[in-house]
Amino acid sequence: MQAEVNGQIIELSEAGWLLNLDEWSEDLAEKIAVSEKVPELTEEHWDIINEAREYFTENGKVAEPRAFSKLMKNKYGKDRSDQKYIYSLFPTGLIKCANKIAGLPRPKGCS
Repeated sequence: MQAEVNGQIIELSEAGWLLNLDEWSEDLAEKIAVSEKVPELTEEHWDIINEAREYFTENGKVAEPRAFSKLMKNKYGKDRSDQKYIYSLFPTGLIKCANKIAGLPRPKGCS
């Protein structure tokens, strides 16, 4: 699978995960979002995407949903931290949708 961004062809896995993490960009995120049924990335979406990327950079792995909710609660408050909130923005949740849009590696056991 491929995505074309600004005239450049980016390779994705068959399930739409970025193969070369260094090729991620905000423009690519917007392309992947559309394929994940997220038609527009709002500031709230970007907060989650950026937090997920920051967590990965600092820890070398994607955040578990519970740990990510705690991180969001500490930074943005209770209303923007639970799984219901994340699912309202990303239809298939943090692991399958937000991390894919954020250009992070596919977690083990995730399709």
